[in-house]
Amino acid sequence: MTFHHKSVLLRETIDGLQVKPDGTYVDGTLGGAGHAAEVCKKLSAKGRLIGIDQDQDAIIAASDTLAAFRQATIIRSNYCYMVDELEKIGIRKVDGILLDLGVSSWQLDNEERGFSYRFDAPLDMRMDQRQSMTAYDIVNGYEEEELYRIIRDYGEDRCARRIASGIVKARAASPIRTTGELNEVIRKAIPVRMQSSGGHPSKRTFQAVRIELNHELDVLRDSLDGMIDILNEGGRLCIITFHSLEDRIVKNTFRRNENPCICPPDFPVCVCGRVSRGHVVTRKPVLPTEEEMEENPRSKSAKLRIFERK
Repeated sequence: MTFHHKSVLLRETIDGLQVKPDGTYVDGTLGGAGHAAEVCKKLSAKGRLIGIDQDQDAIIAASDTLAAFRQATIIRSNYCYMVDELEKIGIRKVDGILLDLGVSSWQLDNEERGFSYRFDAPLDMRMDQRQSMTAYDIVNGYEEEELYRIIRDYGEDRCARRIASGIVKARAASPIRTTGELNEVIRKAIPVRMQSSGGHPSKRTFQAVRIELNHELDVLRDSLDGMIDILNEGGRLCIITFHSLEDRIVKNTFRRNENPCICPPDFPVCVCGRVSRGHVVTRKPVLPTEEEMEENPRSKSAKLRIFERK
């Protein structure tokens, strides 16, 4: 299966980065290198693009896409290790960083990867195939209360309790091995009257298991301050999110870095000594155009937020 992923908010993100021809830029979620290739086109021979991805399929695809650009360096890693990976190749400061979060079209459409409820495939969902733990281990190994927690918190599903209970009951008879089997358990757990709204009944549970398995929110939460640290003055951090949990983390982190003061509101002057590290460029997130949403339905939930370093 040929790697394919249509880059979301492509023009808006590249414009937001304000690429300098001789600058250094990082794409922390390289994927098929759609965004990265556009950055490379704007770089001179002195510029540099470092692409990072943990998915081996993405690394192979991106290597082909970026083969013509001598400015590009590709690293297989999780973006949470970005600062360390950059130091290994002698880079301490950069002029821009891009993250396109969530699961790619390739991962969703490749049924062998087990990300999608549209296919019947082994329960996998690993973004890094080197990881030993899979979605199977969560579905069949977590206690009922743990399953309830992740489906409630990461899936924001009103039927989280019923779904968790249904999973535990089903696996007591036989392990839940495939996405199709999990789909059936979820379908039985959700009342019929609630299945006709909010999209596919399994959507939220699959999202929750994927986020838990790949530690997506923890990685994002723990990485953003470090990324802002390595930005040069005027450097920008551009992040595309696809659901409210990611977007909330990005929005709050950007606001905290813009206004880190923790003094009580009634203090006449700041005494905590915390200094702003930059400003939020996007007071409201940048959304896809109607045309893009029509051409690429998966872009409908995308939001772009941008932070600029002082």
